[in-house]
Amino acid sequence: MSKRKLQVFVSSTFTDLISERQAAVSAILKAGHIPAGMELFTAGDRSQMEIIERWIDESDVYMLILGGRYGSVETKSGMGYTELEYDYAASQGKALFAVVITEDSLEAKVRAGGTELMEKVNPSILEQFRKKVLSNMSSFFSDEKDIKLAVYESLSEFSNNRDLKGWVSADVVANSDLLQQEVNSLREQNAALTARVAILDAEAVKSALAEKDVTSKTSEELSQIEDLLKNTDVDLPEAFNNNGKMKSSDLLSIFFSTKDYFLSGITNQIGMDDGSQFLFFNVAPKLQLHGLIDNEKVAGKTFRRVVVSAKGIALLAALERRQVAKAKQKQKLEQNLDEKPRQQPLSKAKPKPKPKPKPKRQESSTAPAAASLTGPRD
Repeated sequence: MSKRKLQVFVSSTFTDLISERQAAVSAILKAGHIPAGMELFTAGDRSQMEIIERWIDESDVYMLILGGRYGSVETKSGMGYTELEYDYAASQGKALFAVVITEDSLEAKVRAGGTELMEKVNPSILEQFRKKVLSNMSSFFSDEKDIKLAVYESLSEFSNNRDLKGWVSADVVANSDLLQQEVNSLREQNAALTARVAILDAEAVKSALAEKDVTSKTSEELSQIEDLLKNTDVDLPEAFNNNGKMKSSDLLSIFFSTKDYFLSGITNQIGMDDGSQFLFFNVAPKLQLHGLIDNEKVAGKTFRRVVVSAKGIALLAALERRQVAKAKQKQKLEQNLDEKPRQQPLSKAKPKPKPKPKPKRQESSTAPAAASLTGPRD
């Protein structure tokens, strides 16, 4: 059963429906809800009507029990108080339902209790009110069991309506306060985490910009080093000078052409060949000035080793990528040049000129011509 209790305002005429009202109140209490009604007031006073309206406002559900009487009439409006209550509840958008006595049950009730149980003064107004009620949520009742059943069914449906506030006990409110405190705490944690995420995002952006700036500066530095190496000439020993044809070379070309040796590492151990000596003692120190070479001691050995540094690898990688790109561009250009002659005949095909017909030989004209080319005979 839900801990929320709905307050149900029970409206009806009084003297003719005492047992029916009691059945409704009993069913409301048994369903776990709170009944309220006209037993608390005296009819016929406008101020009392205002109090009833306030009670309807504070109630969650409005219930009407309509029997055979219209009830007391309010002088200014000419409407019965019961109908005024019904119209007010409807105008306030209250959840409402009604139970209306059947004709057969009303006749039996009149036979048993007398004509005071039926409307004599305003029967036509009662009939109009009855039609209005039946046009909305309502059901018929023949006895008190029908009323109780209507209460159970209607309140069961209204209990699932979360828009109806209802009443709850103090311990539930206390638990709700604890729950609200926990919700507030979670909101604060969520706000703190959101702020932290925002800070981390800002730091990530800042780091990315800084990394981009470092990359840009590194690229600019490598470009400057590349220019310096290009403009640095180194005398070549016999092992590198191509039989005396090339006495010197720029440091960049030497570094790139011997990269495999520097990537593997060159040591100054005893028995070095001339090429290794040249790279270790002449080339490596010049490259080390620009941070392209690391000179390190070999663990457990007396000799040292020179090897490409991280900056040197970055420069070699950039040169390698550039060389590959140039090779691809050159290959593509050569392919385009090879394809052009083949495509021209297809795009601009010209018809072959027809051979001119050879002139027929005439006997009368050849002989003099031949005589003139060869000259006269004796």
